[in-house]
Amino acid sequence: MNGDLEDVLFKVLNQDGSAIHGEGKWSLPDGDQPGEWMPPIEGELVACQNGYHLCRAKDLLTWLGPALFEAECRGERLDYADEVLVREARLLRKIEQWNERTMRLFACDCAERVLHIYEKEYPGDARPRETIEVARRFANGVGTKEELDAAWAAAWAAERIPRQSCCWAVGWAAEAAAWAASPTAWSAAWSAAWSAAWAATELAVRAAIEARVELVVRRQARAAEKEWQFEKLVQLTSSHR
Repeated sequence: MNGDLEDVLFKVLNQDGSAIHGEGKWSLPDGDQPGEWMPPIEGELVACQNGYHLCRAKDLLTWLGPALFEAECRGERLDYADEVLVREARLLRKIEQWNERTMRLFACDCAERVLHIYEKEYPGDARPRETIEVARRFANGVGTKEELDAAWAAAWAAERIPRQSCCWAVGWAAEAAAWAASPTAWSAAWSAAWSAAWAATELAVRAAIEARVELVVRRQARAAEKEWQFEKLVQLTSSHR
């Protein structure tokens, strides 16, 4: 997703074009040909009730899913904090670089980014780091299923750290990264990509809370983590355009 993304709209769906958070099925692009325009929405546009929901680049982290498409709209459009509601829409092209491998690698990157917090509190515990390394190798086709199973179990154990410690989120993110590399492929991969990103953000905020910093600094920590995740997402999918 390189270039200027400010005016680009996206739609996140299942692989077959069916909706994840609603009903219906979208007309899919065929090669260079966009999908057909979806039937115009009648009546008043109401978020989560009546209208086609699209998202901007900045909203993607909220709506990660199995398949990502570039979309366009026409007619009435309402912009909200994390989505766009429109009367007419169609899919332009599938972003092929958002696939099993990049989903898995994104989960690994998110978990790895906050490892230093965990390792500072638990310097002798290498389970999360080893889990991420195995998950990354598996995503790149060089790890084994046996290694992955062992790494997942170790990360699950690390996640059992008491929730009052902010470090539980590292184990959770590492576990998600290994889950993303499981043979169940798409369903696990996109769920773990979202989960690892959420856990990493949660950890950044909790670390700020434990440091007893002001609320504005906590918000800055959350924003900084999401900005980093967005840039990583752009990097991993940059060759589609």
